[in-house]
Formats: sequence, structure tokens, C-alpha cells
Amino acid sequence: MNLLSYQVNAHNQLVSSSGLKKTGVRILLLLCCCIVSLNCICQKDNRLALADKYFASGDYYTAAGLYEQILNPVQPLNAYPVFPLNAKKTRSAGGVKQINKLDILYKQAESYRLAHYWPSASAGYKTCFEKDSEKYKAGLYWYAVCQRSTGKYDDAEATINLFLERTGENGPFYDEAKKELERIQFIKNQQARPDSILYRVHKVNTSFGKEKGVFAATMIGENQFLLTSTQSDPAAKPGVNPFHNRLFISSFSNDSMQRILPVLIEGADATLNQGAGSISVNGNYLYFTQWSKQGEKAISRIYVSKKNQNGWGSPVLLPYVSDSVHNSKQPFCSPDGKYLFFSSDRTGGYGRFDIWYAPLNADGTTGEAINAGEVLNSPGNEQAPFYHGRSGTIVFSSDRDPGMGGYDLFSSVGSGTEWSTPVNMGHPINSSRDDVYFFASQKESLLGKFILSSDRGSECCLETYAISKAPKRQLINGVVRDCRGEEPLAGALVELKDLSGGTVQVTTGASGVYEFELKKDIKEYQLSITRDLYKNKDASIVIAGSDISDWLKDVHSNIEVCLEKKLVIKPENVVTVYFDFDKSLLRDRGINQLDSIYNVLTVDTAATLQISGYTDGLGSVEYNKVLSDKRARACADYLIGKGIDAGRISFESFGACCPIEMEIINGRDNPDGRSVNRRALINISKTDPVQ
Repeated sequence: MNLLSYQVNAHNQLVSSSGLKKTGVRILLLLCCCIVSLNCICQKDNRLALADKYFASGDYYTAAGLYEQILNPVQPLNAYPVFPLNAKKTRSAGGVKQINKLDILYKQAESYRLAHYWPSASAGYKTCFEKDSEKYKAGLYWYAVCQRSTGKYDDAEATINLFLERTGENGPFYDEAKKELERIQFIKNQQARPDSILYRVHKVNTSFGKEKGVFAATMIGENQFLLTSTQSDPAAKPGVNPFHNRLFISSFSNDSMQRILPVLIEGADATLNQGAGSISVNGNYLYFTQWSKQGEKAISRIYVSKKNQNGWGSPVLLPYVSDSVHNSKQPFCSPDGKYLFFSSDRTGGYGRFDIWYAPLNADGTTGEAINAGEVLNSPGNEQAPFYHGRSGTIVFSSDRDPGMGGYDLFSSVGSGTEWSTPVNMGHPINSSRDDVYFFASQKESLLGKFILSSDRGSECCLETYAISKAPKRQLINGVVRDCRGEEPLAGALVELKDLSGGTVQVTTGASGVYEFELKKDIKEYQLSITRDLYKNKDASIVIAGSDISDWLKDVHSNIEVCLEKKLVIKPENVVTVYFDFDKSLLRDRGINQLDSIYNVLTVDTAATLQISGYTDGLGSVEYNKVLSDKRARACADYLIGKGIDAGRISFESFGACCPIEMEIINGRDNPDGRSVNRRALINISKTDPVQ
């Protein structure tokens, strides 16, 4: 029988007994009430000590629940109140220290914050500060952090400014508050990014009722994922958290995890948490983290299990990666099977947890661990590495700046110890909460479709999100010019053709510029360009440069394309210059004709010439091609020598092509016909007179 039962039974006996005097009844009732009051205080004190113990061990959620029992105890229905005249005595009875409810509420707010129950923490901090703004001054800072974590950025900014105003430069959390202001501004800038519209974010549902606490997913086969979730231990001892993290396998389709099965590991210690696993490329070895609480610290180490007929063999501590002194966790096998990436606080790093890697051996062991370098690692924490072989990019989670709050995902390109400066992957990949455990298929682009773990959509726990990014618009542009004068050509019809037969056309303006939007890979396209008075041209696309600075589009510049003028003969404007057999020297008659053409060109300064050279049918094709070219050039050189701009003249050689007279008649040679065919045709393109 406990004290409360005793008090109630005693009270019943007293009220039914007619032999006791009224004074005696009052004394006994008073005594019983004092006993009850002392018992309640002792119970509260015991719960407070237990709550503080859970808090110190890092079990913040359990601690918050115990603090709640103290703050809002459930009163028995038949309990009697303490007499007012003994209230003061009761509060100090037995030397028990008076419990300050605001102190407990503040501890509870701390517990909720550290357990990532931000709304609950926010309410506690707010109440404490409003009740005693001097004692709980730091609560105003943490209240702002809670507001930021729950997406109330404008409110958080106002609260931080109020905190800075009240606390002064020498006050607690002043520097942290200044950084929080920078973080809020960074978040606002990220949310304003134009490319946010390219992303689709979807929380992954499950068919097994565990949307919360399903995280660290990594592909191990076609639509098969290795992931981490919680499992209840029915044999858990009293006072020990019955929930442990375990490895599971699940199928993934239509943004949903289907059918979850536990990973069977022989001889695994059931008291340890397991998770964040990775399977070797050959499928023979499972690397995973096992961790537990030892006092106030979480101790984590990486183990390896070899595949067998029943699942996986007994886990073995992985030498060179884990030891008995330092923490190592979150292994990831590189897609080429050469390295194991992991996070560790071992000696030789640049911060608390760093990214390390170790060469993988054929038997599942590794070589000596190597730090990934000062560029990749910061004075803070770097965790959960993932390497995307196709893009040569490592993605990891870090609490470095600039960040949006908690852990953010960063990316860097490189290998070994040579990496580019890590870049915050921005909104909406990152949120104001914790964002970790990135995974993308090695067969696809890094950001085409990927998954990550985040507590952005919950009050506490990591969940899995599927995110896809639509590609930026891809534009190709270029300039069409005249091959001789190099001036831009307006009115050129530029046609973009793809391998499937699709075409798009544009016409160049005065600047000679064209532009197309590409729907496929650049390699699948070809250009076809036509313009009056110019030869048609087909050209492959050869990128001369790219501008990728725009959030929504990439603009690629094609090398310049030039068109050559073609011969267009108009009989009314044609002058024929004849040549001697096998000669390209100008006759006197030809010189006189060219002088007349010169006069026309000096009067009509916009007029141009097209010269074509020909031969008779004697001689080889190659020889006649050269000879006809010399005859056309002889005419052009004469006019250029007299001062006509070469850009106004184009010429082409045709050899024995296109005779105007027959050279063989009835099987007999026709010398007169041959002489007529040894010629150069000069076509004069005059400008139209002004009307």
C-alpha cells in the first residue's frame, strides 16, 4: 500500500468512526495531507533527476516527456488538496528544494530543440522569456532559431534584431545571433532563386507505414534500395530506449517505397544501432555503421559483413577505417569500386568530422585512410559523403557557412585530395532544417532525379524526399558572314536539322545572327544555310563558347559560318572575254572590255561582279579546272589592280563544263567552236536606279 492509498483508507476510517474526537480527526487529516504533499514533491524530484539524466545522456525526447510529467502531472481523482495553512511548510518540508516551473520549462524547451521538435521548443522558449526576460535572455535567441527552423523567416529576423538590441555586443550568443541574421538573409536569397521553378520536391511515401524515420536510402539494384529505419526491441530493459535503427531493403517506384524487409546480419549486436549502409560494387560486402550511447557520447564505428547464403555474415570492425578511440560512420563505396568514403573525427582532420577515403581491397578490407583535404573539409562537420562518378562530383552534408540552417548539402568536383571549392546546393535541395544522405543514379545526371533525407516536413525525424530538376533551356546562336568581305549577311535562311528529320528555321537580320532552342543533345543537330546569290552550305555545330550564368538557360555560341557567292548569269549584264588556246593572258580586246567594266563600277559604286572561267574540251579535267581558274582570276586581278575593291568581285572556275558551241561536228573537230568556249563570263550586278 502506497502513501496515497494509505491516506484515502485512513480518511474513510476516520469519517466512519464515532469514537474519535473532532480534534483528533483534524490532526490525522492534516498529517495525512502532509505525507501526501511530501510524497508528491519527492516523486517530482525523482522525475526531475531522471529527466536530467536522460538529458545528459542525449535522449532528449525522453527527457522532454519526463519534464512534461513534472510540469503537468495527472492528479488522482480522489486526492485531497493540501491545506492552505500548511502550504508554505509543505513546499520546504524535508529539506526538498523548491522546484521552479520556468526552469523545468526551459529545460524542456532545450530538450525539444535538441530533439528537433521545433514547434514545441519554440513555445517553451517564448513563455520563459516573456515571464522572465532577464533570466531567460538566451531563450529569445533560441526562439528566433526555432522560428527560422519552422519557416517563419520574417518573424525570426525581427526576433533576432530584438535580441541583439537587448543583449549588446558583450552579451551571450551575440556572435551566434549575428550569424543567424546572415543565415536568414541567405535563406531569403535562396528562396528568390529563379531556378527554383525547375525543381519538383515530393516526400516519399511508404507502403509499410513508416514515413517518419526512413532515411539514408541508396540503390543496390534495379529499383531496390538499402535504407535505414527504426525497429522496436521487445526484449528491451526498463529505462532503455526500445527503438533501434536497423538496415532494411525496400523497392522504390512511383515515388513510393514498397515492401520493407530487414537486412539479416548474423551475430549482430541487438543493443547497437545500425544504419547508413553501402554495398560494394561486386555485391559481396556490406559496409555499415553501428553506434550506441556511452554516457553522454554517441560512439560510432564502421563494420563490414560478407555475403552468404542466409544474408550477411557476422560483422567485423573495419581496420584502418575504425578504431577504439575515434568515431567513424556513413560509409559509401565509390561507383568504380576503388574507394570507401566515410566521415570520421579521427586525428589528422581539419574540423570535428571530416570526409575521409580509403582504397578498397578485393577481400573487402581497405588500405590506410586518407583525409580528403582542407578544401573539402571545414572546421565544422562534414558527413554522409556520396560520390557521383558520371559527373565527378562529391555531395556531402555540412554545418559550414553559408548555410540555410542545420546541415546543408554541398557539392564539389574533383577526386582524391584535389577538389573545387564546395558550393551550397541551395534551395529547394536544402531547407532550414537538416538535409543529409544524398543519392543519385550513376547512370543519370546528378540533379536529373535524386533522393535525400531531411526533417523539413516533420516535427522531428528524417524522411526521404524525391527531387527532380527540369533541365535549363539550351540555346545555340551564331553569325552568318560573307566569306570574302566578312560582313554579316542579312536574309540568310538558317535551318536547324536533327537526326530524326525535324527542322526549325530562322532568317538572319542585319547583324547576321541566328538563335535556336535545343531540345536534344547538340551532337544530334546540323545546320543548313541558304541565301540568294550565295552557295548553300551544310555545317556541323562546333561550340566556340558557352554562357551558363543565367539561372534558367545556357547559351552556347557556334563558330561563325561564312557563305561564298555563287555565279548568277544574267544575259543582259554579261560580258564575254575570250582567250587563246591554253592561255590565260588577256588579249587587247579583253582589256578594252575590262576597262569599260571598270568605268561602270566607278560610276555605280554598289555594283558587283561575278566572274566564271571556262576552257575547251581538250586536256584533262584537273588541268582544265586550273586553267579556267587562271582565266577568271586574270580578269579579277586586272580590275583589282585598277583600284576596284576585291570584296566587290567573286569568281569561280568550271573547266570544260558548259560549252556554248559544239567542238565535234559529224566526227570532225570544230576549231571555231573550241575558240568560243575558251572564255570568261563577267556578270555585272548593278543597283536599281532610285525611283
